[in-house]
Amino acid sequence: MSIKVIIVALYALIIIGVGVMGLRKTRSFSDFFLGGGNIGPWMTAFTYGTAYFSAVLFIGFAGKIGWGFGYSGLWIAIGNTFIGVFGVWWLLGSRIKRMSVDYGAQTMAEFFQKRYDSQFLKLFASLSIFIFFIPYSAAVFIGLSYLFTSIFQLNYTIALICMGSFTALYMTMGGYKSMAMIDVVFGIIMIIGVSILLWFTMRQGGGLGAITADLTTINPKLTQLVGPPGLWPLFCLFFLTSVAPMGMPQLIQKFYAIKDDRSIRIGMFASSAFAFLICTIAYFVGATSRLFLSPSNASGAFAENGQPIFDALMPELLARIVPETLSIVILLLILSASMSTLAALTLISGSAVVKDLYAGYINKQASDNELTMLMRFASGFFIFLSVILAFLRPSTIVAILSISWGAIGSIFLGPFIWGLFMERANKIGAIVSAVGGLAVCLILYMSGSSSPEAGTIGMITSLVLNPAVSLLKPKA
Repeated sequence: MSIKVIIVALYALIIIGVGVMGLRKTRSFSDFFLGGGNIGPWMTAFTYGTAYFSAVLFIGFAGKIGWGFGYSGLWIAIGNTFIGVFGVWWLLGSRIKRMSVDYGAQTMAEFFQKRYDSQFLKLFASLSIFIFFIPYSAAVFIGLSYLFTSIFQLNYTIALICMGSFTALYMTMGGYKSMAMIDVVFGIIMIIGVSILLWFTMRQGGGLGAITADLTTINPKLTQLVGPPGLWPLFCLFFLTSVAPMGMPQLIQKFYAIKDDRSIRIGMFASSAFAFLICTIAYFVGATSRLFLSPSNASGAFAENGQPIFDALMPELLARIVPETLSIVILLLILSASMSTLAALTLISGSAVVKDLYAGYINKQASDNELTMLMRFASGFFIFLSVILAFLRPSTIVAILSISWGAIGSIFLGPFIWGLFMERANKIGAIVSAVGGLAVCLILYMSGSSSPEAGTIGMITSLVLNPAVSLLKPKA
């Protein structure tokens, strides 16, 4: 048995062990979903960062954006850090925690119902979460499966089934408490992994100066402030991935579970530093893909008919620049990031079905034990659907992720942000912004716009519509 298999097996056993510990400490729905609402700053910082970044970043975005945009992809890393992380913690963290206490809300759908007195908005939000998080989760599974195929030469379908089964087992045990505990370990692994990745990229490329010179030779725009695709495509990716977290339920949930304002202040800086390190290295390494990979001469692993297979670029690049003896660390890096993201998506999607739909409409007297049991079942079902979509591979990881984030952002940003900051934001404005934002996003996407562009315009529409419509109503 190879050392890689042994290390991955030990890694899996540790995760299962933490899941069992969480299972023993999970006595209520609140424990399963929010860890009892008493999670400290460091756990929250790591669980926020690891939920934000996954195989979608390292495999999909770093590969495709790095190849196409070169160094200008680093603008996305800056936006993710200072808007998607620091901005969310600074502007929203304390407000979200107070809101969850004042309204007694455990989910964003519950907040919408109580803030806007709207059963429709609660139902619409719940259904949207479950539907549009499936492609997001599928994108993570696709990235992981590509990586396992590259490192272990496993069949894609077998790798996908293994990852889906393991995620289902882990998530149906301990819930948020288990996730928060293991995310600290995941975060440390990610820091070590990206440090190794940066070292060997610089070494193989001959240093920053040589890498920059070689990229300039290939295409001077690869080292300029705006890469070859142009400013608008770059802005759409920047806006989509940096602003959407202000309304992404799986990230907002972290503030429901955090202990207090002091924990938010500490976690803000820790999470931002973590994000800057992870994002910057991922996009920088992705930009070097043109130096180490040549699709025109490829054997077929990462190219077809002389064109790159974007989702296969990073697995191939990692296999080439990192020594065989350390490739397992890179595997654990991406596996750690992805497990946390999958756990966060699964928890939020399960709660949308169980807490918001079942307990909100079907059985309002459901017991706490019943809700916890149904959460485990719903989590497993969500993973099953995600694996099916990942098996079908309908598009690239970037496209799948972008339509998922774009749709969720278009629905949630307007009602959520203005619901926190604008007293006059009302039910009609919230409904129009959620439905209108999603409609614009989907219409543009089906009309041929790229998914980042459709998502960006849909999100902007949502943010504009809520205050515009709300202010039409005379102040009481």
